[in-house]
Amino acid sequence: MKDISITARFLGAFLLFSTPGCSPTQQAPPANIVFILADDLGAMDVGAFNPDTFYETPNLDALAASGMRFTNAYAASPVCSPTRASIMTGKNPGRLHTTDYFGAPQPDTQRPPWLRKPLLPARYIDALPHEETTVAEALQEAGYRTFFAGKWHLGPEGSFPEDHGFEINKGGIQRGGPYGGDRYFSPYGNPRLEDGPAGEHLPERLGRETAEFIKTAAAEGAPFLAYLSFYSVHTPLMTRADLQEKYEAKKADGPEEAWGQEGDRKVRLVQNHAVYAGMVETMDNAVGVVLQALELAGVANNTLVIFMSDNGGLSTSEGHPTSNLPFRAGKGWLYEGGIREPMIVRWPGVTPAGSTSDEPVVSMDFYPTILDAAGLEQRPEQHLDGVTLLPVLEGRALERDALFFHYPHYGNQGGSPGSAVRMGDYKLIRFFEDGHEELYDLSKDVSEETDILDLEESLARRMSAMLSEWHVSAAVAFPTPNPAAMN
Repeated sequence: MKDISITARFLGAFLLFSTPGCSPTQQAPPANIVFILADDLGAMDVGAFNPDTFYETPNLDALAASGMRFTNAYAASPVCSPTRASIMTGKNPGRLHTTDYFGAPQPDTQRPPWLRKPLLPARYIDALPHEETTVAEALQEAGYRTFFAGKWHLGPEGSFPEDHGFEINKGGIQRGGPYGGDRYFSPYGNPRLEDGPAGEHLPERLGRETAEFIKTAAAEGAPFLAYLSFYSVHTPLMTRADLQEKYEAKKADGPEEAWGQEGDRKVRLVQNHAVYAGMVETMDNAVGVVLQALELAGVANNTLVIFMSDNGGLSTSEGHPTSNLPFRAGKGWLYEGGIREPMIVRWPGVTPAGSTSDEPVVSMDFYPTILDAAGLEQRPEQHLDGVTLLPVLEGRALERDALFFHYPHYGNQGGSPGSAVRMGDYKLIRFFEDGHEELYDLSKDVSEETDILDLEESLARRMSAMLSEWHVSAAVAFPTPNPAAMN
């Protein structure tokens, strides 16, 4: 274990952290942490964020009703690995140089049709750097039991969850999807997940594994981190036959399919994909298994539960399974559909039940928030780009000027290299192919339909300068001209 130099301390001196039944002079125990991360789930795929969604998410809706719903939550990146690294480290993927999904071609290994693009993407680091102190390592050093289940996608063997602070690893390997064996059904062909009975369903298995860990850790009386990272709802698009039949019938009673255009890609405008709906439901069922486990173990009142997705819903490629409307585009794009996420936080005694926050927050913020919940003094040099969400959970605003996003790559879903900054209600996107910028007022135009760059020239210059200054301070990597495209 690397030297973490973090001192464990109780926060019970503050009434905010007093558990029911504790006097002001008693110290509350450190909170347990359950972090649930979905893969490719769009902000509008969850009923608590979209009452008109085609999908059924009763367990996530109940979690939102018992906690705080965040309506301006962002993933650090429009693709998976960078966001996952940001959660683990509290750092922006641009600063870490972990800016593309791990396994994507490097600039010198590009293949057609990418070789015809005007830019070569930035070189990126394709494994979670060992010099970073992950949130799991920080908690493990402080006496927490740590558990990981599901998708890792943060490096090859030698950089698996057990190499970054997780005591137990159930299914976390280098793959970005369940591509071994029978994929979403056992046998899994996963060296970190024993096969179950033939036909066992992966999300259900991961939920049960997480529930069993919670039961064991609670019985031992140890504080714990249970990190459930679903492979769902990433491709391959597969679900149980009964659920596909259920949603095919539901689809028959709904609107016809509708399509739009985003760049050179068609984009889905209606949610009615029956297989995807079944995938959402089975993921939600597994969430319910985990939440029930907290209740049965008697630790729900002292557990911080966080739910998030790693990037926007897949709407412009690979089966186009969902629609993110009113948000524009989806996974792989810097428009809101690619980075706006469904985020829920439940912390009994801290988050008012059924509350909502419109504060812009981002995936780097989880690191310091979790360490605060655990009663740890965190190192400022680690979570350089995240801020604790405790003020928001108390109902106050954060003191932060802007959020920054950096994706110097061509996305498989049609997006092009660029960066973005959100300041207040305004969002500026810079596209690296030609350097042009777009500015949107999200308070009036959440669909990013009307570029107001020419109407707000002073604001645009200010935000553009802010973005450039951040590029320098974070020492981000940029794409370079493609010689092959210039011939």
